[in-house]
Amino acid sequence: MTIRKRLPARPFRIDRAVIALLVLLALLAGGHGWLKAHPEHDPRAPVDLNGPEGWATSMQLAGLRGDPVQCRQALDRAGIGFTALDPMGEGACRRDDRMRIASDAERGLILTPTMPEASCSVNAALHWWMQHRVQPAAEDILGSRVASLQHLGTFNCRRINGGSQGRWSEHATGNAIDIAGFTLEDGRRLTLSADWQNAGNPEGAFLRAVRDGACDAFGTVLSPDYNALHADHFHLDQAERGLGSFCR
Repeated sequence: MTIRKRLPARPFRIDRAVIALLVLLALLAGGHGWLKAHPEHDPRAPVDLNGPEGWATSMQLAGLRGDPVQCRQALDRAGIGFTALDPMGEGACRRDDRMRIASDAERGLILTPTMPEASCSVNAALHWWMQHRVQPAAEDILGSRVASLQHLGTFNCRRINGGSQGRWSEHATGNAIDIAGFTLEDGRRLTLSADWQNAGNPEGAFLRAVRDGACDAFGTVLSPDYNALHADHFHLDQAERGLGSFCR
């Protein structure tokens, strides 16, 4: 009679690939919940113009370019007043996305000499820029908040640099604004023509800080560093550049 020895039971083993898959699923589930609680980091989430800045904020703002419906919904969610205007113009200077935002003293978004007409994405970026870049820089560097902005206009049916040929300017559709100066709540007035060259002074440092900050919200940012045509203003526009920006 042959006696068979019983082999010891083999421990239950899970394949390493299965373990890796389970870990990945857990991370994805946790990550989804975390993104839902922190939408500023989720490029698929709608932008919150009043909310905290996150990894995806620049992508969310870029998503408003060329999408007036989504953009106006963002303004509504943020409680930003505006008046939608009828389309006008023709050809390269046709303005389908045309609005005027309401003055907002609390945010410091009062534009002089008048509140201009511009595209929705320009207005949305202005609000975000003021709240997240301009006001913090003004308080930190100058010790006073900004009360108003001085601008040189938005709409101008012309080509880039005023030439007779070449690409049309974003001003041709009101998709740009030129900012020439800032008035502070303490009464001081800064202009690019007078203060940009003073890079070592607080005024010059502030202007450079807000120029750099605008690059996170606008498709194009041109300053006096770009060329002589911009010696007295920031050119800010919302040209569709994908997720990046051209910043000089």
